[in-house]
Amino acid sequence: MNVAAPLEDPFYYLTNFEFVLGWVTERHGDLLSDEERTFLAEFAALPRASRALLVRMVMRRGEHFRTSKLVYPEISAEVGADTADRAGTGDSETALAPLVAAGLVEAAPALSLELLFAQLRLPELRAALAGEVRAAGLPASLGKGALFDALAPRRLEARPLSTWWPAAPDRVVRLTVMATCDRLRLMFFGNLRQDWSDFVLAELGVQRFERVPFGAESRAFQRREEVDAYLALHRLRERLDAGEPASMLAAELPPVPADNLWLSARRRRLELALGRQAERDGEGERALGLYRQAGWPAETGSAEARIRHLRLLERRGEHAEAHVLAEALVGGSPGEAEAQALSRLLPRLRRRLGLAPLPREAAPDPERLELCLPLSSSVERAVGEHLAGDDAPVAYVENTLITGLFGLLCWEALFAPLPGAFFHPFHSGPADLYREGFVARRRERFDACLARLDDGRHRQAILATWREKQGLANPFVHWGALDEALLSLSLDCLPAEHLRACFERLLGDLKANRAGLPDLIQFFPEAAAGEPRYRLIEVKGPGDRLQDNQRRWLAFFREQGIPVAVCQVRWADPAWADPA
Repeated sequence: MNVAAPLEDPFYYLTNFEFVLGWVTERHGDLLSDEERTFLAEFAALPRASRALLVRMVMRRGEHFRTSKLVYPEISAEVGADTADRAGTGDSETALAPLVAAGLVEAAPALSLELLFAQLRLPELRAALAGEVRAAGLPASLGKGALFDALAPRRLEARPLSTWWPAAPDRVVRLTVMATCDRLRLMFFGNLRQDWSDFVLAELGVQRFERVPFGAESRAFQRREEVDAYLALHRLRERLDAGEPASMLAAELPPVPADNLWLSARRRRLELALGRQAERDGEGERALGLYRQAGWPAETGSAEARIRHLRLLERRGEHAEAHVLAEALVGGSPGEAEAQALSRLLPRLRRRLGLAPLPREAAPDPERLELCLPLSSSVERAVGEHLAGDDAPVAYVENTLITGLFGLLCWEALFAPLPGAFFHPFHSGPADLYREGFVARRRERFDACLARLDDGRHRQAILATWREKQGLANPFVHWGALDEALLSLSLDCLPAEHLRACFERLLGDLKANRAGLPDLIQFFPEAAAGEPRYRLIEVKGPGDRLQDNQRRWLAFFREQGIPVAVCQVRWADPAWADPA
């Protein structure tokens, strides 16, 4: 991977940007439009200072920039500007000229009042808008927010900065190719969550990634319409977060290629979010329709959308319809979270419909501990210190130990170079980790990893991976929480059959089951034969209750005979005493 580090190359960001352009051209060339190919050619022909300035703008927020803020020492040195120009504006103007000539930067964009306020400080706004302030009869002492609120109703037309403020000391320019650069970034990363800083963090050693070979089929998108659909969904989500009504956005949902399961899942997540907003806005029918789109068919739809659909029907008094749908879901194969929600919903619906109650199975009850402890800033730490002894150490491991052991044992399966799993050098885990079929595609690999639990090879394998892969990103391994001593003690005390049971449950729903694990683990390395050599402890402070995912793990532990306890704490300090 030929990318540059900041400490070695002042133009590291340009080198890294050009690395992305080369990668996308090589692997996604068939997905590029004529406009994007033109941009790539024009960019390559620019002087280095101009290329660097464009990348600096791409890496910043927004599309509008004041030229006085586009001052960078390496660009100044490249341009060879007069050192008497202390502000450096001559440097940026020299580097900007080729960008403007190529149409990559607009020299004098029209600025709305909102953009003007975003670009100027309050004293500058008072100078630029003095005439408008006088015409509106406003006091000159208004603050920035109050000034905007007072002028916004006047609907002032957009105009260049030089028209707003003829005496302005610099210009505001607009980058015209941000959307193109976002598209190229999307084709490289396969998402818009990651940005150019990933290169810098990797080269500084802040983040390190497993090296996975890339084949010709290793890319996020196979067709241009898939890129278009992703971008359309992303923009709709941005607009939803900005407060636009769900009714308007739902009408703009783009079609998604039927054979692209992960894009279909992304659309369902947006439909779910739109449904929630419609429900909050009191648009019940629209919310039901969006939940229905997101949740069915049950084999591929969102379980959360289905449950929200049923709960909304219940609140609307449509109990019979909700009951029919709920019964059908129970008759299928609901996941644990959905089954838990249905187990609460169905009895209520049956009562309201006058139907006989369903028989209830008694849930296994975990061991209960009750402690009264001195007030502490951390309830988990207080419990750990209280319970720990020389022969019974306690460690805080919430969602890190069992998942970490799993990630270390199954490293080869997680990072198997399958098509569509890895398509750039900055993956912290496979791109399809939470998609349907992830485990099925790797079932033989996972079985081979878990087989080491059957003959005792797992201890050596986990510790060897911990040493060899130290610090490499893995979605299940939190390096700061795992040291060799904790791993060794855990492998001494946790039976292999318990680990296998936990790992198989993780594989049943990696996204849902990676959380909700107990806070503490207590070891009993000197326990007598036949006695448990550890126990897991979920800690709850005053007023704290078990979450649903914690309840599911606790039920599973008891079913499997895995030692677990729930510790309820109350503070000895009278100010924090329970009302009882």
